[in-house]
Amino acid sequence: MRSIAFADFLIGLGILFVLEGLMFAASPNWMRKAMKSAIATPDNVLRAVGIGSAVVGLILIWVMRRPI
Repeated sequence: MRSIAFADFLIGLGILFVLEGLMFAASPNWMRKAMKSAIATPDNVLRAVGIGSAVVGLILIWVMRRPI
């Protein structure tokens, strides 16, 4: 029996794959340019954006999961 947290994780992962797939399908040239831009971006900027995204995601999950 899977836990609710693991099921939520798999749902989130599935949504990630759907959104990423749709972006590649809708505009492959734009995604190619975005990846080239990411390669040219300094590590510290990518790290800061990644940490910021993770924090925003955790806050969003916390807000949506807390009891009302």
